[in-house]
Amino acid sequence: MKIRALKLLDRHYPPTFHAEHVDSRWNYQDFLDHPEWGKDWISFDGVVSHEGSNRIYCGLTRFDGEILTAWDRKAEKFIDVGFEKEMDRYDAKFHRSMELSGDSLYLATALLHDIDRYQEAPGGGIYRHDIPSGKTEKLGIPIPHNYIQSCALDEKRAVIYNMHFTPERLSAFELDGRKTRDLGPIGSGMQMAQGENIILDDQGCVWCAWGATKAWLSTEGSDVWRLCKYDPDAGRITYYNHGLPRHDGTHGFTKVEGLFNLGTGVLYASGGNGSLFRIEPQTARATYLGTPISDKPSRLTSLAMHSDGFAYGITGRNGECRLLRFDPNTDTFELGAPIADGEGNAMYQCHDVAITRDGTLYAGENDSPLRSSYLWEITL
Repeated sequence: MKIRALKLLDRHYPPTFHAEHVDSRWNYQDFLDHPEWGKDWISFDGVVSHEGSNRIYCGLTRFDGEILTAWDRKAEKFIDVGFEKEMDRYDAKFHRSMELSGDSLYLATALLHDIDRYQEAPGGGIYRHDIPSGKTEKLGIPIPHNYIQSCALDEKRAVIYNMHFTPERLSAFELDGRKTRDLGPIGSGMQMAQGENIILDDQGCVWCAWGATKAWLSTEGSDVWRLCKYDPDAGRITYYNHGLPRHDGTHGFTKVEGLFNLGTGVLYASGGNGSLFRIEPQTARATYLGTPISDKPSRLTSLAMHSDGFAYGITGRNGECRLLRFDPNTDTFELGAPIADGEGNAMYQCHDVAITRDGTLYAGENDSPLRSSYLWEITL
């Protein structure tokens, strides 16, 4: 296995930067006032492989700058795809909101600003990037002033479903008429209910997490993190009163982190310390499958199916990440090599992955506290 750290930027920060600024002291405007941070502190939050162009399209988090780039596998370099010509200045990231349909890449933008900018920020846009021509078109803003953390494309119905923040809502954007249906809330505002992404099941239902209010409690409680789905045939959201079980059997639910449809008729989720769960779509009942790394901080936000029948992802955290291989036929997993390049670079944590036809895994690193994040290339 060969591992490379692909560096769009190679900016390193002093150890005091994260502790004194990112964690507490700086606000949104501080990053804009310091372009050495606002442009160069980046994360790779979305990763999509387009086989026809032999490119890996990467959605970035960036306070002030280009938030879409592509790694050209043949030329061995990052290329500018020109999104800055269409973006609004409040379009700060593509979180988990990149959906490929043929040669069309659909994208939806997320925020970094606070609610004091709510009225002036127009809202998350839906964009279509035509890969052969390189042209990008803004199709619309589903909910004014509200931004989009994740989207899911239903090609059959020609609809893009969107998970919004803030406030937390679901919407459906019709590609043909460019009209929006506000499907309803998924969070009460007591806490951030959503995980990293939304997915479709095999019947075209949209799955995500929702959060109960528990307004009579002084704390959020242990069972507020639950599952829900929007059924387009029924035209409504079903809010289930259960979620991912706690692996120790105690009362309550584990907060959803990632959701996965691996093409086997069931759904999978991650939560807690990178634990894996199986979800039955008919009942939303979840079964705990295990925690790949249980003795250290961990996460598992993304899995990608390969032609060998296994799903691959990256688990771990805080600079100690490892390859994960998951078998959806047996619901078992195994850990692989640490994600480091042998040149002193190690992945801080992973946010999204994509796998190419030739078996190369591309993993987007995010929120590294001491340097710009990297795109990691892992030849399986």
